[in-house]
Amino acid sequence: QVQLVESGGGLVQAGGSLRLSCAASGLTFSDYAMGWFRQAPGKVREFVAAVSRGGDSTVYSDSVKGRFTISRDNARNTVYLQMNSLKPEDTAVYVCAARYRNTAQSMAGLIYTYQAQGTQVTVSS
Repeated sequence: QVQLVESGGGLVQAGGSLRLSCAASGLTFSDYAMGWFRQAPGKVREFVAAVSRGGDSTVYSDSVKGRFTISRDNARNTVYLQMNSLKPEDTAVYVCAARYRNTAQSMAGLIYTYQAQGTQVTVSS
């Protein structure tokens, strides 16, 4: 059974940092592009960032570029999202997702093979 389990969400002040982790099990991790999307109340889902299967290619939405960094550790079956310089508009449920044998760029299309439950990130002003 495939599981994606996130950790690291919480409440932080504007300008602060958080690091999200997503641990995968039940799949061959290196077969999957990995990424994050987010959804705020009353808003549509928004792609945030993705990383290729080998970790050598990343893609970011314009809204987080330069502030967020995605990375992965295939030995630990884990993907990370380092979020710096957080803004109140970053407040959302962040969801880890996986797409089988696809590119990091493809993750921007919000079509995934698996996704996690989501973790709340709240940025106070």
